[in-house]
Amino acid sequence: MTGKTKSKLRISFLIFLGCWIVFAQSCMKFRISDSKAKQEFAQRGLQVSFHYTGVNETGVHYVKSGADSLPTLFFVHGSPGSWDAFKIYMMDTSLLQHFRIISVDRPGFGYTGFGTALKLEEQCLLINKVIEKENNQKPIHLIGHSIGGPVIVYMAQNHPSAFASLTILAGSISPYEEPKEYWRYLFVYTPLKVLMPGAFKPSNDEIIYFKKDLYHIDAMYEALKIPVTFIHGDKDKFVTVKNVEYGKKKLANNPNVKVIIIPGANHFIPWEHFDLIRAHLLSLDKR
Repeated sequence: MTGKTKSKLRISFLIFLGCWIVFAQSCMKFRISDSKAKQEFAQRGLQVSFHYTGVNETGVHYVKSGADSLPTLFFVHGSPGSWDAFKIYMMDTSLLQHFRIISVDRPGFGYTGFGTALKLEEQCLLINKVIEKENNQKPIHLIGHSIGGPVIVYMAQNHPSAFASLTILAGSISPYEEPKEYWRYLFVYTPLKVLMPGAFKPSNDEIIYFKKDLYHIDAMYEALKIPVTFIHGDKDKFVTVKNVEYGKKKLANNPNVKVIIIPGANHFIPWEHFDLIRAHLLSLDKR
């Protein structure tokens, strides 16, 4: 290889690297604007409202559909993600007959402090402000997918009388089943962090935090006496189904634990098994 060829390769690599860094900072944010979402709901003849717990677009961004006089389904997304991960549920007319539906942008994602990840306790304190603001004195059912699982567990552990039930969808709740993934630290503590695109940066950061935070909630399960449902696919390659066995053991003294294992299902059960999950959510109104 000649010196001229090597020089061209270096220049090409630097151009590619520069383009990737620009792309990483501007794309793959996994969020939808309020105006676009409003149009999508309107096309279905549905109303939806957009809120912040603070003023001037500060605090936790969340979205609400359905009548304020009804019990609440409160959705918490995984990592990365945003409130619109549960848009199909918020648009479902059968659910809206029975529930008000709220979905949040967790801190670091969507329009809630995008890009800055927080630890589990900090996230839950902020998300709980939505609960406080939207309290209509009706039952509140928490639903969390993936990392949203430990978020709702921690919320309920700290306020055990505030919620009517938990539904944990492919939840990563066990500290003992977490893969080591030491490579993640390279994208936090070295210059490689500029290469992590969009929402993957706060996702990577919070996963590192949560791997330690899970040990904290491990000792607090006795507080959970409310109904808890685990729904998990037995072919989930991101969050092992062993998390369900862990949850059952931690809640051995809770008589209101239900387990639904979906044969052949992967991590994306909220969307690929919508009918099954909707049927479960509808059953909550009868409890």
